[in-house]
Amino acid sequence: MKKNANRNSWLFLIIILIVFLVVFITNPEKGNKILLFYRHLLAQVLPILVLVYFILLATNYFIDNQKIKKIMLETSGFKIWLLTVLAGILSVGPVYMWFPLLKELKDKGLKDRYLAAFFYNRGIKIQWLPVLVLYFGLKYVLVLAFVMTLFSIPQGLLTEYFSKPKSIK
Repeated sequence: MKKNANRNSWLFLIIILIVFLVVFITNPEKGNKILLFYRHLLAQVLPILVLVYFILLATNYFIDNQKIKKIMLETSGFKIWLLTVLAGILSVGPVYMWFPLLKELKDKGLKDRYLAAFFYNRGIKIQWLPVLVLYFGLKYVLVLAFVMTLFSIPQGLLTEYFSKPKSIK
């Protein structure tokens, strides 16, 4: 499946390049406009993407899943909420890669409220914040991140409340 997706990505790129070539040959003025637009977009986004790459690199280098697991199982109160929120924000990679670790934490006693808060905070991707700031502005990004972080706690509590098995009387 991955091989097919890779082939489709290359096929898409080739088709776009052919379309651009046809436009450039048939209408050089539009072709130049496209090139200028692409150059402007690349100059705007490339530095941000380089920054994103280094943020991802640093996150992967400094964060150890085993240490996080140990700390999460030994922490309580406000600290566990803070750790859960930060872990959700700093987590990188596809979410399904986190499932085994989170399942193990749940089996060892981590409550559903913290798992829900972790998933909720995965929506805040620290490595993509520079891109968000570029397109939406700093004020918007700060308010969005604050609201998402703040509401992850009631979201976790509600998730735990509604996911509890109800006893039948």
